[in-house]
Amino acid sequence: MVRMNVLADALKSINNAEKRSKRQVLIRPCSKVIVRFLTVMMKHGYIGEFEIIDDHRAGKIVVNLTGRLNKCGVISPRFDVQLKDLEKWQNNLLPSRQFGFIVLTTSAGIMDHEEARRKHTGGKILGFFF
Repeated sequence: MVRMNVLADALKSINNAEKRSKRQVLIRPCSKVIVRFLTVMMKHGYIGEFEIIDDHRAGKIVVNLTGRLNKCGVISPRFDVQLKDLEKWQNNLLPSRQFGFIVLTTSAGIMDHEEARRKHTGGKILGFFF
């Protein structure tokens, strides 16, 4: 079966494992976008460490879960967001003001919405987590 959106599959499997209160989850296949998304989540403490396993195919990622994640998801299609429109998306996607993050892909790399605001750059929305 062909996977249409590997990031959506990865985040859905993390969501499901978190709901079942698992300690670890195996994500396959591995991609650079998934790794950068997980790095942003790890930086904010929503997941633990993750390990990339190279099996000379598509690769796998083992993610350690901390139990802090409530929900994560993908926004498809990847809408363009200017800096001034970021507040509107924040109100739509996140449950409250100081809670959760929107992940953007910008010309400066993949980052959360607060870092994008500090760097004064817009981009395309990849997803969210809280």
